Amino acid sequence: VGTLHKSLVKADNLDLSDQCRELSGLTPEGLGKAEPLDRVLQQFSQLVSSDLKVLGRSSYTLCSDGQLLIRQVLHPETSKKNFLLSDCFYSFYDLRKEFHTCYPSSAAVKDQNIKTMAEYLGLGTDETEEDFGVWQVKTMVAIIFSMLSESCNHVFTEPETVKYKYETGPCLHWCVFFFFLCSSKSEIVDSETVIRARGLPWQSSDQDIARFFKGLNIAKGGVALCLNAQGRRNGEALVRFVNSEQRDLALERHKHHMGSRYIEVYKATGEEFLKIAGGTSNEVAQFLSKENQVIIRMRGLPFTATQEDVLGFLGPECPVTGGKEGLLFVKYPDGRPTGDAFVLFSCEEYAQNALKKHKEILGKRYIELFRSTAAEVQQVLNRYMSTPLIPTLPTPIIPVIPPPYTIATGSIRDCVRLRGLPYTAGIDDILEFMGDATGDIKPHGVHMVLNQQGRPSGDAFIQMKSSDKAFMVAQKCHKKMMKDRYVEVFQCSGEEMNFVLMGGTLNRSGLSPPPCKLPCLSPPAYAAFQTAAVIPAEAALYQPQALLPTTRTPQASAAAPAVTYYPAQAAQLYMNYTAYYPSPPVSPTTVGYIAAPPGAVAAAATATHTPILPQPGALVRMQGLPYNTGMKEILSFFQGYQYAPDDYNGLIQLSDQARSVLQAPKEWVCL
Repeated sequence: VGTLHKSLVKADNLDLSDQCRELSGLTPEGLGKAEPLDRVLQQFSQLVSSDLKVLGRSSYTLCSDGQLLIRQVLHPETSKKNFLLSDCFYSFYDLRKEFHTCYPSSAAVKDQNIKTMAEYLGLGTDETEEDFGVWQVKTMVAIIFSMLSESCNHVFTEPETVKYKYETGPCLHWCVFFFFLCSSKSEIVDSETVIRARGLPWQSSDQDIARFFKGLNIAKGGVALCLNAQGRRNGEALVRFVNSEQRDLALERHKHHMGSRYIEVYKATGEEFLKIAGGTSNEVAQFLSKENQVIIRMRGLPFTATQEDVLGFLGPECPVTGGKEGLLFVKYPDGRPTGDAFVLFSCEEYAQNALKKHKEILGKRYIELFRSTAAEVQQVLNRYMSTPLIPTLPTPIIPVIPPPYTIATGSIRDCVRLRGLPYTAGIDDILEFMGDATGDIKPHGVHMVLNQQGRPSGDAFIQMKSSDKAFMVAQKCHKKMMKDRYVEVFQCSGEEMNFVLMGGTLNRSGLSPPPCKLPCLSPPAYAAFQTAAVIPAEAALYQPQALLPTTRTPQASAAAPAVTYYPAQAAQLYMNYTAYYPSPPVSPTTVGYIAAPPGAVAAAATATHTPILPQPGALVRMQGLPYNTGMKEILSFFQGYQYAPDDYNGLIQLSDQARSVLQAPKEWVCL
């Protein structure tokens, strides 16, 4: 046994709670004079080395009380402060596990601590006699001597290990079978080893995520970055750890920070991980078969770009692994290029040289380069290869146009407000939550409240057929559970609902009117739900050229049937009505498009539609707009021209589902 040393480490935050001061005897003044962590660790290494020389030894292994100090304190803290730990901190013995192995009849590992282990052995310790921290070390020495005694003869053979770095590569095994290279998910992903990290910076890579979980062992290729419908990262990732113990430690990092952002950490399932990271493509399997490669994603390539063009763009300073074999072009099922490609590099230096070419020009286009992962390769390939080919016209989609109506603005309390909805809740979930009261909802009476980013806010309003029905729903459904969350249900009036849907707030202080950053565009009243111009059925059925007709013959108007909601239909196009608010929190079900049943298709074929335009040539389409373009920018672009009348309902933004039908990028249609 060497000498006993005690050192204080200077804390980043010197505010100590009363409980901490009482138990430890520490003071802010004492901590303020302490040495920083890197110097203390350097002193520790020197002191241990000198003690080893006295004992005639040269190597040692740490033994800690549990895993928290090594995995959850030292490794994350040194990673955040950008200095490396010595090799001794990557291998250690967990005294609690070793004690339970030596004494199987003792308490479970999770219930062990130094005091319970000492009591089990009958060791007399009085923590009040020693300085804080000293009695724990002395007691640990006594426990270890008892385990090494002849009566127990315990041998420390299998230390806990901390991975030096995250291993990239395919997370599932690939097999060569019957002379066919085929992908095989030979592992069953245990749901007790997977977490979902949310709130990640969009530019974060798998290495950044591995650094956030520094000290915990992530499975090989266990970081799967999630993509949105446009193939871009959405700030979420699924992470697979080597065992459930590591996963439980990862969950304790909920709301820890990555830079200036806090990261939410939740449990996930193995099925979710396989959906993102699992591969089914032989081409992907062959591409990822090379081990320990750095993957770079290239986006925005010219459709005519060849392998030689890409290799020439990267140049000799960043050679691609295997030459042409290290390139993987992403294509549609019919062989058309998407403009994306993945590149393999053998080392970090070559990858860094390639990233320096971010936004350089190839042909007439600038190319974006990002770090990527094996899971992202599989996810992108699966997404594009699963895109169905449509050699003929798609299933007809007809607009469901409600008859002219406005949201009630009276004081009759015939509405209910749902607060605390899960952000993933949809109309189906709300209808299931309402139960038998679903039949008492007014036509088009479900209104999801969106925030300024166009995402669900957790609130919804429902118009009931009478105030009595609203009262009954509020009494019956208040604090009822929906997806592991209880939802509050309050009775309210149409006026209160209208204020919130228009961007105002409803709280105990009363109603606060919605913000109005563009007074010149504000309508005279909150009648934002007027009947707007809609795209006719033929525009949704055919190619984008149908939106620019040369002539149009006026036809008689056909009244559309009243529709309450279509919860079973997933294909809905949401349109915004208001023009004065950047992302108006309006109901996405006010005007929708649904996949038409066969009978409706036949009726639509014979029906006539109200013409959109008063005269030919008044409709234009704008392409190539930035994705953050709003009403204000478009109106400024057309300054000096006469566009739609005062209500500004002539601007119709096409949603993601609309673009998939119209085969076009983000667009606005202006009347």
